[in-house]
Amino acid sequence: MSNTQTDVVIVGAGHNGLVAAVMLAARGLSVTVLEEHGIVGGAARTEYPFPKAPGLGTSTGAYLLGVMPPEIMQATGIALPLKRRDPHYFLPTTDGRYLMLGSDRDATRDQLTRFFSADDVRANDALLDEIGAIRDDIAPTWMQEPLSIEETAAQFVRPALRDAFVRLCRGSVGEYLERFDFKSDLLKAMYAVTDGFSGLFGTWDTPGTGMNFLVHNMCRLPGSDGTWMIVEGGMGTVTRQLADRARANGAVIRTGAKVASIIVERGVAVGVQLGNDEVIRANTVLVNADPFRMRDLVGRSEFPESYNERLDAMARPGSTFKVNLALKGLPKFTCLPESAQRNGAAFGPTIHLLPDEADVMRSLREGFEDVQAGRLPQFPTIEWYIHTTIDPTLRDEHGHHNSALFVQWVPHTLAEGSWDTAQHAYTSHLLSLCDRFAPGTSDLVVDTFPLHPAAIEKHFGITRGHIHHVDNAFGFSDRVPYRQPVDGLYSCSAGTHPAGSVIGAAGHNAAQRVLQDLGVTR
Repeated sequence: MSNTQTDVVIVGAGHNGLVAAVMLAARGLSVTVLEEHGIVGGAARTEYPFPKAPGLGTSTGAYLLGVMPPEIMQATGIALPLKRRDPHYFLPTTDGRYLMLGSDRDATRDQLTRFFSADDVRANDALLDEIGAIRDDIAPTWMQEPLSIEETAAQFVRPALRDAFVRLCRGSVGEYLERFDFKSDLLKAMYAVTDGFSGLFGTWDTPGTGMNFLVHNMCRLPGSDGTWMIVEGGMGTVTRQLADRARANGAVIRTGAKVASIIVERGVAVGVQLGNDEVIRANTVLVNADPFRMRDLVGRSEFPESYNERLDAMARPGSTFKVNLALKGLPKFTCLPESAQRNGAAFGPTIHLLPDEADVMRSLREGFEDVQAGRLPQFPTIEWYIHTTIDPTLRDEHGHHNSALFVQWVPHTLAEGSWDTAQHAYTSHLLSLCDRFAPGTSDLVVDTFPLHPAAIEKHFGITRGHIHHVDNAFGFSDRVPYRQPVDGLYSCSAGTHPAGSVIGAAGHNAAQRVLQDLGVTR
């Protein structure tokens, strides 16, 4: 057994762990980052997973960058090649209507008027104005230790919006959207699915889906205009740049180094033991792995029972199914005129596949009921992406496109059968839903790389395949604290403030907490 010493050991080289490594190493601390996989990045990485299209790259896990504060890029010194999606949303239907949301708000209003109603125009404008004002008010809170939701409202939110902010964070996305008097259920479902349900175990009237909606509307990246953006080269570009900056600052990053346990002596975390029995001792152990896996590495008995009960109350099953696709061509949507097909506007946005307007709310209700019962929904909510139309750098020599279906919700565990046997049949079923809007899509598929919740857990190492570690229903100080109730132990997981997604603020804020506790001054 060999022993080495470092100031800080970071468990996991996901984006938050890498941000923390950049910040801590820049302050002169010796930092060792340990990653069990052969590459850095956690769930934010670019891979080549298609045996039938081996040269086609794709972001297998996280797929868009939206809610990373621009201050993170400034603090770490990274310069990401960001690409604006304009339009950023495309809502097709099977009855000839469609909506494309983009920077041209007059064009959006025109489509809303022609295909929906003047009332929906007013509702959409009011929603965008209010959520934009809240985003501006609370932006500073993402780069500091969290207060409670109510304290945040009192200190940061303009008086006229304080009540709306608290109700949004504590309530459901359905309750929030109903305030704006949309007439179209399809539009309400579009917003609820993408921003309220994504990565969360909850539905239209589930408390906490409002908090998730707020998180997904915190887009402040340069040039984003409140929208999510594509990173050229895939999401691996983000974590590769962070790793390069960490190494330049003096951090050591070791891949293929699985941590078997976190060593606690007399109530203090003093290092880690690897799977090969190597011991790395440290003054501080900072864990990028999810909080449940962190607890397993430490041992439940080392935590106060009240804290264990708090973590247990946060546990939720992963409920997303991501089907990565290799396509030999682009789909053709029946609702679009030929001119819109030719200019490619339909392929860069988030494509929302939803049931017909008369069925959409019933489908949302019954779909979540199916998932709770362990059944696969017949028409789950689907977001469809074809990012190589915006970022052609990942296409292979044969011109294949990467694509993905992001499905919310599916059961973590099936009541009958197993995912191993169900995943391919269900993938075919999902593609048949695509065919309703763009006939012939199934015939364009060259290969698939499906990731159901158990596969997400195995592939990325996230407990129960929960992509946000902890539901974004928990907000601000209700999330996992950076400083753990074991001396010397800290978390920079996506389960901490501000939220789960590729944000980086958790890594930044946890690093600041470590520096403060170690007495490292600027």
